Amino acid sequence: MVSFFSIACPKPVRSAYWLLFGCLIVLLLSQANARAQDDETLRSETSLVQLNIGVVDRQGRGITSLSRNDFAVYEDGVRQEIKTFEPTESPFSVVMLLDVSGSTSTFRQQLIFAARRFLDAISPYDRVAVLAFNAKVKTLSGFSNNHEKLAFAIGRAIDGGGETHLYDALKEALTVLNTEGPKRRKAIVVITDGLDTQMRNEDRPVVAKAATDEEAISLLKPESSRSLAAVLNGSAKQGVTVYPLALPSGDPKRLPLPDPAITGIYSAAHTRLQSLADRTGGRLHEIHKLEQLAGLYAEVAAELRTLYTIAYQAPTQNARDGKWRAIRVDVSYPELIARTRPGYFAN
Repeated sequence: MVSFFSIACPKPVRSAYWLLFGCLIVLLLSQANARAQDDETLRSETSLVQLNIGVVDRQGRGITSLSRNDFAVYEDGVRQEIKTFEPTESPFSVVMLLDVSGSTSTFRQQLIFAARRFLDAISPYDRVAVLAFNAKVKTLSGFSNNHEKLAFAIGRAIDGGGETHLYDALKEALTVLNTEGPKRRKAIVVITDGLDTQMRNEDRPVVAKAATDEEAISLLKPESSRSLAAVLNGSAKQGVTVYPLALPSGDPKRLPLPDPAITGIYSAAHTRLQSLADRTGGRLHEIHKLEQLAGLYAEVAAELRTLYTIAYQAPTQNARDGKWRAIRVDVSYPELIARTRPGYFAN
């Protein structure tokens, strides 16, 4: 059979067509191969375990002059090869999470002033994104190191009210951090009272009939929360360190009209904030007076500048068995203390 193409097109044109068609096939195959290689690289990179590590002396002073060879990393007691090492001066990508629910409405201006102090204390090479949350999460600024732009974005947090969806906001912060790529050092700094509305609703029926504070506290299992586990697992995958700044309105020891149920709910919320810090290698900062806000933000910024970042390849045996992997970091000087997250669940 003679095709219309054979009749309508002279032989030189047909030859050029087939040459072009062949080149297109080669190009498509090469692109597919490149995508496959990128996928393989991504899978390899996501199996890296990244640790942000602070080192202090016996007096608690940060040590920032160590090198790669000064560290030894162990997973379940087995020493791991350090694949990447970032010194303390390497920049961070930081998400600032601002609680603009009803519980912060009376001191919103102080919150904004303190958050802006954080910008003054970080490295000029750090990239910051600003998110505000109540029942919804709103991005006030994407990642930038333009402090004037970021300060303006923080000022937009003046309005807000209603419920506190803290763990939805933390999940969104992790999604935003993921856009910065796997090689960035990452942290979340969140100011909140910790009283997530959805978790309070889940906790309330559990402690409704508790007769004493002790009974209410024992009935709740705050660390078994699925939302908390999702945030902790997401943080572990990206190597994100979380620094909660706990507002006094969430302090279970400062309740104006305490009863067992309320004490249990507030204690559980505080325990979850502590877990966020401990499990990610961060630190929970208690705000006892609102005048402390600006100083604590500056303290967190200073702490970020003392962190080293190390990554190692997760062992392949039983890689995703869901079990806990214990991490230990030693430094070559016995008088120094290294601090990082204690481990992760291999999900």
